[in-house]
Amino acid sequence: YVKTYLLPDKARMGKRKTSVKKRTVNPIYNEVLRYKIEKMVLLIQKLNLSVWHNDPLGRNSFLGEIEIDLASWDWSNRKLNWYPLKPRSLSAVNGVDHRGVMSLSIKYVPPGSLGKWPKNPPSGEVHIWVKDVKDLLQLRPSGVDSFVKCYVLPDTSKKSYQKTRVIKKDTNPVFNHTIVYDGFHTEDLKEACVELTVWDHEKLTNHFLGGIRLGLGTGLSYGISVDWMDSTQEEVAFWQEMMLAANEWIEGLLPLRSL
Repeated sequence: YVKTYLLPDKARMGKRKTSVKKRTVNPIYNEVLRYKIEKMVLLIQKLNLSVWHNDPLGRNSFLGEIEIDLASWDWSNRKLNWYPLKPRSLSAVNGVDHRGVMSLSIKYVPPGSLGKWPKNPPSGEVHIWVKDVKDLLQLRPSGVDSFVKCYVLPDTSKKSYQKTRVIKKDTNPVFNHTIVYDGFHTEDLKEACVELTVWDHEKLTNHFLGGIRLGLGTGLSYGISVDWMDSTQEEVAFWQEMMLAANEWIEGLLPLRSL
């Protein structure tokens, strides 16, 4: 599949990516990836396009990339252009995408583990305590108006969606916000993924700043291949520690990344 960013500020516009073309070394995509951006802003950007191998286990492999300086692009050009893929560019390697770090704790409460109802939950619960985030990207001189969104994938319904309040003009926001999801059985922990994303709040639109995904990173959920089951080694280790320590808060400090 192909992934695109507008550089140098990956976070502000976010990434776009194509569908995955399987079992071919000559993939045909025929897809349009759109960004909504003013022309004057576009002229100071570079378009980064990278090609990736999608691994069923979630360990995607970099295959090559190109970068196009949009200041010198011929906008009257309507022809298809071919470019040779190159190794990782210096802007990609050196700008290793530092988006900040999130301090949080998580806990799994299995069903039947706390005695009788009403103290004991009828099903298992996952507790997520979002403490703070440090070193967020500063998109404006006044700072960042940030908040955290949370889903438990594969459920993306309103029932799954929760968020913190907005912390204004602060690149080191303290949220101290606890989120609880019920309906969990122990086996579900192997199939689900907690996605926490940080956003800059604006009147017309919110801008993605970075996120984490807590799960086993197998690339599969209930036997189905999914691209969101792509947790890093740190995220997997954090989730596994929670699974092995029922009813105990597990503390972590995890780097935000592009999702």
